[in-house]
Amino acid sequence: MHDIRFIRDNPELFDAAMARRNIDPVAQEILSLDTERRHIQTELQTQQSRRNDASKEIGKVKGSGGNADVLMAEVAELKQSIPALEAEEARLEQALTSHLMGLPNILEDYVPEGADEADNELLRVVGTPPSFSFTPRDHVALGEALGQMDFASAAKLSGARFVVLHGQLARLERALASFMLDIHTTEFGYRETVPPVLVRTQTMTGTGQLPKFEEDLFRTTDDRWLIPTAEVPLTNLVADSIIAHADLPLRMTAYTPCFRAEAGSAGRDTRGMIRQHQFSKVELVSIVAAEESDAELERMTSCAETVLQRLELSYRVLRLCNGDTGFSARQTLDIEVWLPGQNDGEGSFREISSCSNCGPFQARRMKARTRAEGEKETAFVHTLNGSALALGRCMIALLENGQQEDGSILLPAALHSYMGTDRLVASL
Repeated sequence: MHDIRFIRDNPELFDAAMARRNIDPVAQEILSLDTERRHIQTELQTQQSRRNDASKEIGKVKGSGGNADVLMAEVAELKQSIPALEAEEARLEQALTSHLMGLPNILEDYVPEGADEADNELLRVVGTPPSFSFTPRDHVALGEALGQMDFASAAKLSGARFVVLHGQLARLERALASFMLDIHTTEFGYRETVPPVLVRTQTMTGTGQLPKFEEDLFRTTDDRWLIPTAEVPLTNLVADSIIAHADLPLRMTAYTPCFRAEAGSAGRDTRGMIRQHQFSKVELVSIVAAEESDAELERMTSCAETVLQRLELSYRVLRLCNGDTGFSARQTLDIEVWLPGQNDGEGSFREISSCSNCGPFQARRMKARTRAEGEKETAFVHTLNGSALALGRCMIALLENGQQEDGSILLPAALHSYMGTDRLVASL
């Protein structure tokens, strides 16, 4: 959410920032609501103060034997008008909050200009894609040939965009989760956490999924929501709190199932495991002081890259352009892994991680602050999140990059001890 004081002081700058998000000027509309709300607040405070003073005067007049009828009539009138003012103040407050919550984060100045993913800025390419003496197959063909990836059974159970994994592929998901958590907790200082995967509306609102993206979420009948990412519960652990500056940064990691309705992606990636309604992910979340957030984004991205490097996968890192950056982020770095089986064996890079710096945007919604020792004033923390990594897409990459002509899959050395073997073979 945005700071109304910033908009009051910088309406043109705010409109320019929203223009980068392809949003028409909104500052005057917001300021009109704000002005009306403050006018009502002033009138309400005036009437409440007068009611209190008049009530005291009534006591004094009656105590001295005087006639307090005029004062009593005034108090009665104020008791009639004050509730209407309180209701109007609440209405304007809700309208203003709703307006502010519907607007995306302000982007960093250096986020590149562009309409969509085609305009993202390439920062680096790491590793060399494997070469094959045969036309590489995609993960669907490979997984089904192994007898361990079953979309038909999943469709009977749940419908489209689900999968059942068996045998070594089921173990591979568990192995990848353990491998990633071990790296992030023992080497990079993240605290392993097991959060709820059902959260309240307030929790979804705190990180920006609501109210903007309701159609992309799954909701229960008792007004809870299935998380689309562990970012939601992990980040909200600091909601409504003041964290000592000395205790920052806080770094957390979690392995959870994630659920997305994918309402805005009709017809995209309908084949296989690339875009599903349920998938698993290891998430990273950092809560930091303002001066640390830019460096923390680079650190978080490096942690995700380390996993890919140890899995011997080629990837590239991009800075997303303004047209491709998500609602809550002020800057996002995407990691795309090489998938040789895509595009009929020609291969392509596909997203496997997004690491975002949200600045104080989520913290303002959550009321999450920090205070330095000896200071009276508080400041909003900065929040960051990143996939490290999406397990399904990581499995896709391992299958397609490790495929052999006989249909077996060679695994990177880093997974041998987790899997108890160096390759995946067809089920008997």
